[in-house]
Parts: sequence; structure tokens; C-alpha cells
Amino acid sequence: MSKITFLSSLIAMSLLLSACSNDDSALEEANSLLSTNEYTLTKLDKTQLTVIKSPTGFRVKEAKNKVIILDIFATWCPPCQAEASHLSSLQKKYKDSLLIIGVTIEDNIKDDKLQAFRTQYDAKYALVNSNENSRLVDAIVKKLKVGSNFGIPLMAMYKDGVLVNYYQGAVEEEFIESDIKKALGL
Repeated sequence: MSKITFLSSLIAMSLLLSACSNDDSALEEANSLLSTNEYTLTKLDKTQLTVIKSPTGFRVKEAKNKVIILDIFATWCPPCQAEASHLSSLQKKYKDSLLIIGVTIEDNIKDDKLQAFRTQYDAKYALVNSNENSRLVDAIVKKLKVGSNFGIPLMAMYKDGVLVNYYQGAVEEEFIESDIKKALGL
């Protein structure tokens, strides 16, 4: 019995000492784990937004105290095309308290194709085309528990990193606006 106690103590002590070392690889691993909760997205104008995953949802570093809508879409999707002008209307109406970010699910889409979508469907809100898009979409889908075969458009609304509501498929502008008002306390 004393051999087991001694061996257990020895293992515990070695784990404790190795965890408290100044080993750079341990620090790099910890930073890597933290960075998996951040997503750097590049807008069409080449400025960037940082989306941060929290335990309760997502927030945008550059948009404190704003309602955030992450709109997962594709340029070829008819309901996504139809919603673009409605999202633009809401972005214009609540410009100081709302940030809408269109996150395309299309890999390696060219900026000019995304710009053509913006022009044709009056999408006057942030559209992002980044290597981080698919990783962010995966994280949102997992957090919402909608499954890997989710329908688009998929919109998730957050306030201060907390999920307000999400919508899958075509949704009336009035429903989205109602949730924006609730989140803003209006």
C-alpha cells in the first residue's frame, strides 16, 4: 500500500512541477487555445473585425454595446439574396446600435463576386471574405446546436456576447426588428 501512495505522490508532484515551469511551449499552447476563440474577419474594404466566442455566445471586439447579427449566407441562395435589402434597412435604421456581419459559407469566393452580390441585392452591411469564415460558421452552428446540415440563411443575434435569438431560413424583417428592440431595451 505504501508503494502505491509513494508512486501516486511522485506522479502528482511531477505534474505539479511541470505545470509551473517557464516552458515556452506550454505558454504557446495556452495562447493557441485562447486564439481558437477569436476569429479575424476581413471586410470587403480590407478592414478587419474580431469576433470573440464567449461561454454564452459571440461578441465583436470593435462593436462594444451593440447588437450583433451574424448572418451566415451564400451569394447563390435565393432567400439570402432576398434578405439582403431587409438587413440593410435594419442596419441603416439602427446604425449606432447594430452591427450586421454577412459571413459567406462559400470557400475561396472572390471579392468581386461578393461585391457584385452587395451591389445587386443592396447588401449595405459588413460582408466578410476571410479564411476564418468556415471556422466561425462551424463554431456558431455548434453553439446553436442546429446540426451540420443547417439551412441558410442562418442568422444569430447577440447582445454583449449573449444569444438573443437565431433564425433559420427566410424571416420577416419585422421579427428581426422586434428582437433588436428587445435586445436594446426599446
